[in-house]
Amino acid sequence: MSAKRAPVTPATRAIRAAGLVYSEHLFDYQTHPGALGAAEAIGVDPHQVVKTLVMSTDAGEGLLVLMHGDRKVSTKSLARLIGAKRVGPADADQARRWTGYTFGGTSPFGTRRRLPVYAEETIAGLPRAYLNAGRRGFLVGLDPKAMLTALEAELVNVAE
Repeated sequence: MSAKRAPVTPATRAIRAAGLVYSEHLFDYQTHPGALGAAEAIGVDPHQVVKTLVMSTDAGEGLLVLMHGDRKVSTKSLARLIGAKRVGPADADQARRWTGYTFGGTSPFGTRRRLPVYAEETIAGLPRAYLNAGRRGFLVGLDPKAMLTALEAELVNVAE
């Protein structure tokens, strides 16, 4: 699949509009699903693949969490940090309404609705971050500090 041309998505348009330089990485999502599969497919450490998780608070507010591909989010810690009673994954339909993306292809760039972005603080220290570009099987490689600045992400410590 790497011989194919990368698609133009709302995410890549937003990344370009933010003036970010990025590399494109296509892979077969059916063979390599999820962050761990993506890391294997493009030959990088899973810690460098950054998952975009669409979450919802008990009050029905949406938010995005950026997390290392080999880590999970402590929803209790996140809820405490943002002052919510509970935080959990948004259901697929709500996530699609908020972001415009389908599960497995969600990017924090180019979302339909602007949602607050919380990023695991150690992402900023990566040499390179690989993030979903708005389609299953399509990642972009970015400078993590520039990416977090462009997203106006709040750095948090919520990894398990």
